[in-house]
Amino acid sequence: MAAADVAVTARLFQEMQAHYRVDCPSLSEITARLTGLPNGVSILVAANPDVVGFAALSAIFPGPGLNPGFFLKELFVSAHARRCGVGTALIRYAAQLAVQRGFTRLDWTADRTDDKLLRFYMALGAVEQPEKVFLRLSGPALNAAASHESGEGEGMAQM
Repeated sequence: MAAADVAVTARLFQEMQAHYRVDCPSLSEITARLTGLPNGVSILVAANPDVVGFAALSAIFPGPGLNPGFFLKELFVSAHARRCGVGTALIRYAAQLAVQRGFTRLDWTADRTDDKLLRFYMALGAVEQPEKVFLRLSGPALNAAASHESGEGEGMAQM
């Protein structure tokens, strides 16, 4: 991502946090995080000419047949650019990247109560996966799981 895009994208991340009504790091913290992305993370930006949307993706493995895939963590379009095809373009570009990289799927979550959003995704050909449940460890629960000393982690290694 070009340095100019990082600054504009950081402001778009601030807009996203405000949209979801959640705490937001400072602009300098967001910029630092965008310039130091972890391996396997891709941020796609949509510009016309300003950055008006982004998709944050992470490579996942394994998928069906032990193939890699993409997980779409976030898709966000600035309020003034919604309903102009930006979200559709970002999803299609993510799908193109998945195919180019040999990934066999693109997965994401969506708010079950947002009918308009679900219709948007379904119109793109997405299929709800009712057999899956979205789970999370965070905050104290994540720390408790990480610090559990039962000996169950002995012999573990990272490849």
